[in-house]
Amino acid sequence: MPETSTTQQGFIFDLDGVVVDTFKYHYQAWRRVADSLGIEFTEAQHHGLQGIGRMASLEKILDHGNIYLPDAEKLHWADVKNNWYVELVAHMTPAEVLPGVREFLEEIKAQNYRTALVSSSRNAGAVLQSTHLDHLFDAVVDGNVIKKPKPDPERYLLAAQSLQLAPAQCTVFEDTLAGVFGAAHSGFFVVGIGKPEQLLYAHCVIPGFTNLTLAELQSKTERVCS
Repeated sequence: MPETSTTQQGFIFDLDGVVVDTFKYHYQAWRRVADSLGIEFTEAQHHGLQGIGRMASLEKILDHGNIYLPDAEKLHWADVKNNWYVELVAHMTPAEVLPGVREFLEEIKAQNYRTALVSSSRNAGAVLQSTHLDHLFDAVVDGNVIKKPKPDPERYLLAAQSLQLAPAQCTVFEDTLAGVFGAAHSGFFVVGIGKPEQLLYAHCVIPGFTNLTLAELQSKTERVCS
């Protein structure tokens, strides 16, 4: 069992579904690619792309449409998707930060905790800039360095390393079962964001960051670890 929050020095946040909701923008960009290729691509199918990289996502979309493309064309459509996505997130505003997240980040930064963001997207930095959150993170581990999809713990281990902390010194905030599983089995204390029945392996689960304070979080984690 990870140690209590009194030993915690770092907080690691997944991006999508935890800090902001970029799901709709990824879906709009991938749907545009799919439409261009004559592939029917639903929002339900898009849920299956969570936590994996751009090329792997394109492969799944092509599989849905039973379409073969040579590598050069795959690279082209992956770049096209990225360009469309970047155009969309460039127009994001601070209002799109999920409720309570900014306030919680400001509190833990004021108390000198270290913070890292993890995301399979290579454009996580652009999202942070658009939403004016970039100054609240000490490190960003994104698709430029992440090679393995969830539940592999690579992203969390890289984030802890970037903060110069051990996994046991970090709390991870995750909203996916695969992410929770990977982090929990790698020595991190994991706070699930969502519903407990959907986030098995999380050490505790909260519905979101609304009105969450560090003291309240510490109380929750200490009860779990006592």
